[in-house]
Amino acid sequence: MALLTKKKFRVLVIDDSASVRQTMTHILEEDPELEVIAAAADPFAAARYIHEEVPDVITLDVEMPRMDGITFLRKLMIQCPVPVVMCSSLTEEGSETLLQAMEAGAVDVILKPRVGVADHLAEAHLQIRDVVKAAARARIKGRPAAPRVARPEGPEKKLTADAVLPPPSGRAMSRTTEMIVCIGASTGGTEALREVLEALPANSPGIVVVQHMPESFTNAFARRLNTLCEVDVKEAVDGDPVLRGHVLIAPGGKHLMLERQGARYVVAVKDGPLVTRHRPSVDVLFRSAARSAGSNAVGIIMTGMGDDGARGLLEMKQAGARTFAQDEASSIVFGMPKEAIARGAADKIIPLQNIARELLHATAR
Repeated sequence: MALLTKKKFRVLVIDDSASVRQTMTHILEEDPELEVIAAAADPFAAARYIHEEVPDVITLDVEMPRMDGITFLRKLMIQCPVPVVMCSSLTEEGSETLLQAMEAGAVDVILKPRVGVADHLAEAHLQIRDVVKAAARARIKGRPAAPRVARPEGPEKKLTADAVLPPPSGRAMSRTTEMIVCIGASTGGTEALREVLEALPANSPGIVVVQHMPESFTNAFARRLNTLCEVDVKEAVDGDPVLRGHVLIAPGGKHLMLERQGARYVVAVKDGPLVTRHRPSVDVLFRSAARSAGSNAVGIIMTGMGDDGARGLLEMKQAGARTFAQDEASSIVFGMPKEAIARGAADKIIPLQNIARELLHATAR
């Protein structure tokens, strides 16, 4: 018998557009785990609601009258830390602003609901709900992680990496001189990845990253990291070589796979269905690494909700790769690492501050 929900996550929606507030409320309340307790037109109205009842999570518009979203976010993080998901339109300028929001304490980012074909809308609405639920469980400063809510199984079918590429053959590739690092992260991963990549020297091994983010934001994220790190960071383009001292970030809305061409590795950027409810999917990247790199790869799974990457990390380990999982204490959401650990996929469990060191040690010849 399915378990009944005992407690819903309480959501406060903040947006100056009445139509967006109405649409967002409808999308969120389609999920039995979520309850919109209020919808505010600006931060001042939101503050009054918060005074009456502190929500489990807030969706926050960036551009609003009277006070912009980032200013409100900074004040909120000081006075009443609550997980916040930033909501923005699909614009390059907006993506730059959202990176400032992540640095100010936002847990994640979503695109505002928009008109489109039915399949696109269904995917977009599913991802909005998943991001909000992940944020509600996030561990932020001054607030413990929320417990998981028991719920009936939803109607959405969750595809595995089989939908994009076949499983590894089981033959581990012999080691070569070049090592490749594959990293997967979701909720809380933007700042966690920044910490890892900032700690790496310029001659680090080639790195390929899947970070769950909407389309357009990954390019701004990569450019921002490139200004902070000694390694070169860019959004991946189909056919890009994986080179020492370079980091390739999967573009939002596309799957990223590792392929071997002779003695070198390149990435393939492909369309495809949601895998483990994500595109890009960590499972897809990790499976491709198991198939193409075997023992020449290192796999690292970091903070995030759900189980994306757990199966793929096990496949990497079985193919001879070294594998690591971020520990619970340093994870914003200990979902993806926990699932990987439960499957026996991680050779070692390490705190965030040690990931860069372990990565370099594992790839040293």
